[in-house]
Amino acid sequence: MRNVSPSVLGMIKRDFSKNDFVQYLPNENISRNVMANLMRAFKHDYSFDPSYGYTLEGLLAVSAPEPLQDFESFWRTRYEKIHELSPEPVLLGSPRKNKNWLEQDISYQSTRGAKIGGWCLTPESEHVERVVIILHGYGGREQPDDQWNLPNTAFLFPCARGMGRSPHPPVSPISAWHVLHDIQDPNLYIHGACVEDVWMAASAALALFPQCAGCVGLMGTSFGGGIGAMALAWDKRIARAHFCVPSFGNQALRLQCKTTGSGASVQAMHRRYPEAIERTLSYHDAAIAARWIQVPVHFACAVFDPMVAPPGQFSIYNAVPSEKKCFVLPAGHFSYPGQEITERELLQEIHEFFSRL
Repeated sequence: MRNVSPSVLGMIKRDFSKNDFVQYLPNENISRNVMANLMRAFKHDYSFDPSYGYTLEGLLAVSAPEPLQDFESFWRTRYEKIHELSPEPVLLGSPRKNKNWLEQDISYQSTRGAKIGGWCLTPESEHVERVVIILHGYGGREQPDDQWNLPNTAFLFPCARGMGRSPHPPVSPISAWHVLHDIQDPNLYIHGACVEDVWMAASAALALFPQCAGCVGLMGTSFGGGIGAMALAWDKRIARAHFCVPSFGNQALRLQCKTTGSGASVQAMHRRYPEAIERTLSYHDAAIAARWIQVPVHFACAVFDPMVAPPGQFSIYNAVPSEKKCFVLPAGHFSYPGQEITERELLQEIHEFFSRL
């Protein structure tokens, strides 16, 4: 292992386009099994193995649970109702220059009286021809990302209800409590409401940029990746998506995987009220929802992750029946040698992927 340079760690990549496995390695003498063992060899202070004993082959074999009989109708009914609402998006204040972008604050209306706040970036000197909605992780968001190199593209950065610029009392902005809000009721659970916020973000985007119909993209990381996958399954206005270390996949399995993330709060609640928690999570499972996704999706899934268990991430990827690609990360929610190289390569792939939006 000492003979493997940090740059090798950063260049591990897998391509699973249309279910065909293609291997990309900087050194053909390095086998997949050696690499999988290397990822589990990261030094850490956790009391558990953040690879959970899975090899890459094992992760690619993790299937999604079967949906409840009314799973599809549960979500389709909710999606149909959001079209009865007007997002009433408002761009606030004068545009501020941010590199090659013009940045403005944005707000729009969502379901159950929630007002969603965030940011909008538009090109400084180009016409807007496509729009991408970017969802944050459970750490929230304090500012928009400005590293994008996609011409003629506007970006929306909504904050999930209860977090950041979208306060929604009594919903807590603290992830350990946010994840539990109304978890006793599948119809009221906060994650379902956050999915509705994504659908309303698409409505807001098209109200602001009606010329972008058919050219709406979606990105989400961790919390945003799982919420995004659940939203994408039903919203046909979204034409292309990227999810990085997506959460909330294969909830039954997640309940068994020790974690440092928001899942620990859910596991503690599950020990007290197992039947109620399992019922709600059965409707809010990104891996189950993924089987209804019908558009191209780019994934970045980690083989080592102490916050979002890798089998849950790959369960979402594995369930998608449409065109898909996966960039395999050495680790998620964890710093590792070569990380900057990995992130640059991933960003390049994301740019290429959305250039076809």
